[in-house]
Amino acid sequence: MASNMDREMILADFQACTGIENIDEAITLLEQNNWDLVAAINGVIPQENGILQSEYGGDTLHGPAYGPTSHSTAASSTPSSSSAFRHVVPSRQIVERQPRMLDFRVEYRDRSVDVVLEDSSTVGDIKHILENELQIPASKMLLKGWKTGDVDDSTVLKTLHLPKNNSLYVLTPDLPPPSSSHSGALQESLNQNFMLIVTHREVQREYNLNFSGSSTIQEVKRNVYDLTSIPVRHQLWEGWPPSATDDSMTLAVSGLTFPCHRLTVGRRSSPIQTREQSEEQCTDVHMVSDSDGDDFEDATEFGVDDGEMFGVASSALRKSPMMPENAENEGDALLQFTAEFSSRYGDCHPVYFIGSLEAAFQEAFYGKARDRKLLAIYLHHDESVLTNVFCSQMLCAESIVSYLSQNFITWAWDMTKEANRARFLTMCTRHFGSVVAQTIRTQKTDQFPLFLIIMGKRSSNEVLNVIQGNTTVDELMMRLMAAMEIFSAQQQEDIKDEDEREARENVKREQDEAYRISLEADRAKREAQEREMAEQFRLEQIRKEQEEEREAIRLSLEQSLPPEPKEESTESVSKLRIRTPSGEFFERRFLASSKLQVVFDFVASKGYPWEEYKLLGTFPRRDVTQLDPNKSLLEVKLYPQETLFLEAKE
Repeated sequence: MASNMDREMILADFQACTGIENIDEAITLLEQNNWDLVAAINGVIPQENGILQSEYGGDTLHGPAYGPTSHSTAASSTPSSSSAFRHVVPSRQIVERQPRMLDFRVEYRDRSVDVVLEDSSTVGDIKHILENELQIPASKMLLKGWKTGDVDDSTVLKTLHLPKNNSLYVLTPDLPPPSSSHSGALQESLNQNFMLIVTHREVQREYNLNFSGSSTIQEVKRNVYDLTSIPVRHQLWEGWPPSATDDSMTLAVSGLTFPCHRLTVGRRSSPIQTREQSEEQCTDVHMVSDSDGDDFEDATEFGVDDGEMFGVASSALRKSPMMPENAENEGDALLQFTAEFSSRYGDCHPVYFIGSLEAAFQEAFYGKARDRKLLAIYLHHDESVLTNVFCSQMLCAESIVSYLSQNFITWAWDMTKEANRARFLTMCTRHFGSVVAQTIRTQKTDQFPLFLIIMGKRSSNEVLNVIQGNTTVDELMMRLMAAMEIFSAQQQEDIKDEDEREARENVKREQDEAYRISLEADRAKREAQEREMAEQFRLEQIRKEQEEEREAIRLSLEQSLPPEPKEESTESVSKLRIRTPSGEFFERRFLASSKLQVVFDFVASKGYPWEEYKLLGTFPRRDVTQLDPNKSLLEVKLYPQETLFLEAKE
């Protein structure tokens, strides 16, 4: 009969030759042929392709030369799996066995890895291959799917009697799970906030805009229109990623740099054109920036003014007001004002603050001293003969625009409509007082437009200058610079005061922190002392309770002792002399018939319980506490007298 090791080799060769992957079926066939490999193969493979002579004993093997059967898998037709078998006879090998190749399909989460190994490899070899493929430490892997019992990294594959093709899966319980899916990552990106730093090319001003990842490129362009008054179709952009090809695309998938991305926007030139040129430019505009129908503003934004088309002054035919009458929201009113101003006088103009007058105060006056600016309020009036000249030649001069952008927060209001005029005078009274409001109220129409220069102070807002429309560029610049000199002097004082205040606050914070730390240390020390005292008290209580308990036990034992026999007693008496660890002696007489336990109780009644002390005899030296306490003193040879020693147990 073949040994167990030989049977493993015969089983492997039989499966390689016949292609039978079911181990139970292969073993059954081999057992039917008494583990005779040649007979088992001949019983499975048809004998129609000639014979194979074995190299020992002249045995012949009929059938194919140990190739795969017609029902074998493609993988089993490789040279490794169709190698010659070993015919086992007692202590003799006929044919040298080639290594058998095994195929593994290993699944891990949403990945699968194919591994091909010789059956002489180990389970650890599979893990090392997977470590390189999956980038997971082999020590973190649990390889599951084996059809046998316990398997560890050192297990050799051929000892598992595996079929040619196998399926396994990897578990990594010690590793955190990955993100749920691509949709989960996309959802996370949609919830992120992008900071877009948009530079307005013409006025060299930057806007820091926050958008969620779910916002679209079209929404960004519309918001920029609100800030720059450049209609969406006139916007020329630089800085969008190449993947941002559609204005309906969300920022999360547009390829923007997270969390901050820089963009530049300018206005597309739009000269007066013929119908054919206009149609061509409209096509180009849509190539630059897609927009919906609601983004098409008045035709003047194409650079064609109705008045200019007919050779008539545009101001005579213009119907769009600078600001709607009775506007409920100041921000919306300022948006229309900015758009209309741009359409009339071009894009080179001051950047008007979009928001309420209170918000403009907050922006100009209530930041850190180094960041504060003057507030310039432009009061427009369409019916003044000075308006067009002041706006086009003074207010839109590049030097004025640049100086205002660097040093001022500019806010505007239209005084043409009586309702808007009354509303501004009410705001003026609330913020600057009745004197300033009365001064503006008494201004005649032809004295407009007005330019108010406001400086914020600790207690109130001061009007430094009121500039009327009948001025020149040089005079306007000089008056702006004069106001700036006054403001700079005040700003330096404010910066000095603020620095000193911050220094004092820093010192106070440091002192408060040091005091807090000191209090914490004192409290911790006090709590530690209290805990120590409480622990000492607890231990003392325990000690007292133990002493009281021991004393109660001692008294109980002392009362339970039989009376000491007299020297002239007629019964046999044993006299014991006991030495304590401190060197003291105490003596007592016991009846020789008394049990040894009586001696133990007597010693315990003196404060030496036999659980803590041992009683030693002298000649011979012995541990009396190890003797049977129920025996008599006579039986343990403590008669007629004996000297014993007490010794504490370890």
